[in-house]
Amino acid sequence: MVLMGAAALLLCVPLADAYARGRTEHLLLQRRSEAVRFADLADRMRTAADRAELSAEIVRYAELYGAGVVVVDTAGETIARAGAGPASQAATDPAADAGTDTGDADAATGTGTGTSAAPKAPSAAAEARRRALTGRSTDRLPTLRPWGPRTVVLAEPVGRDERVSGAVLLAVPTDAARRDVAVRWSLIAAGAVTAFAAAALVAAGIARWLMRPLLDLDRAVERLTAGSLQARAVSDTGPPELRHLRQHFNTMAEAMADSIGRQRDFVADASHQLRNPLATLVLQLENVEPHITPGPGLTEHTRALDEAERLEELLDGLLSLARVESGTTEPSDQDVAQAVRDRVTAWTPVFRAAGLRLTAAGLPEELRARALPDAAGRILDALLDNAVKFVPRDGRVEVFAARAADGSAVVRVTDDGPGAPEDQLALLLRRFARSPKHQNVRGSGLGLAIADELARGSGGGLDLRGNVPHGLIVELRLPPP
Repeated sequence: MVLMGAAALLLCVPLADAYARGRTEHLLLQRRSEAVRFADLADRMRTAADRAELSAEIVRYAELYGAGVVVVDTAGETIARAGAGPASQAATDPAADAGTDTGDADAATGTGTGTSAAPKAPSAAAEARRRALTGRSTDRLPTLRPWGPRTVVLAEPVGRDERVSGAVLLAVPTDAARRDVAVRWSLIAAGAVTAFAAAALVAAGIARWLMRPLLDLDRAVERLTAGSLQARAVSDTGPPELRHLRQHFNTMAEAMADSIGRQRDFVADASHQLRNPLATLVLQLENVEPHITPGPGLTEHTRALDEAERLEELLDGLLSLARVESGTTEPSDQDVAQAVRDRVTAWTPVFRAAGLRLTAAGLPEELRARALPDAAGRILDALLDNAVKFVPRDGRVEVFAARAADGSAVVRVTDDGPGAPEDQLALLLRRFARSPKHQNVRGSGLGLAIADELARGSGGGLDLRGNVPHGLIVELRLPPP
């Protein structure tokens, strides 16, 4: 649109200037023919009757056109004058300031009836008179614009070559010509604005036609990045190149979703299939325990049973993670505050048994957010389970929930445990990640990873940072409904 505006200016400005120059030339040709006629009358002037005829002609002309006419001889003496204006003043006093005169004049006395003439520098009329007295006619006028000049001066020699006997000066008002220029410029401007508006509408339509498939593709990429493997570009408009791009993107998305789906199905199937023989193995180990005599064998049996149960817990975590990553459910509106209250109530006995204090603060009556089904409760379960494992006895854990300034729901779990070094906080959200000093703590290392997947699948996020003076703060953000 900027280019079209520049093109419109580059077209209409020269056109407007060309019309102004053409209208100026037309005015010069019109008035010059009349000046030639007056010069011819002055050249044939021999008697008083001829002088009277010339005076009568210029008076009628001055009254009809509101112009100033002056006839001078080679010495600069006024022979006849009618009207008022720069020409008249320049003929009598070339150094005088041009002004506005109104008066009645007759041919005999040199006075006449005329209209107001606009002020003009005396040099223009004086130069025109000087050229005319050397036998040269006025061949150029200043280009007329709607704002001026209000009067132009042209001169015609009386006689030719060495027979020049004087000059005729015309001070011509330009009101009509400037009005024509203003009207034509207005039409050109209106045409340019109309053309630009039409071009802008066409450009906007073309831009929408071009951008619609790109915006649709951008939304599909955004949904795909957020974990929605079913996201596809559906717009079938735009140029062929963009339609081909949409087809290739959808093909790529299908292949990627199929690959990730097979991977997740394998993890889920493997976890599910291994759970049955593992459960059988744990049951057999438990059944064998009464038949083992106390001693090294019983100790090894207990260790094997613990490892089997840990493996069972790990498979349960992998199965849960595969279900979360499958993205088969869509986020929905839910009350986060109620979920927090329920989970705090359920976990309070567990914390009490572990010698920990669990409190809730800042819980509003209702805190709506958009998340996967029961995501807030499942994430809070993972965070509280993590706190029970790592916060030492007599520690304190606080759960806080509130509405953030951007409208999202915030759930914050703060503890005063040992925490983790700043450079290891980001690693805690990875699968199977454990702090080096907590390697012997029971768990699979999937709790925070599952919580992070649930948060991101809900359109939110999980953030970890250190507590002062020690401990850990885990903050959950869920988008508004």
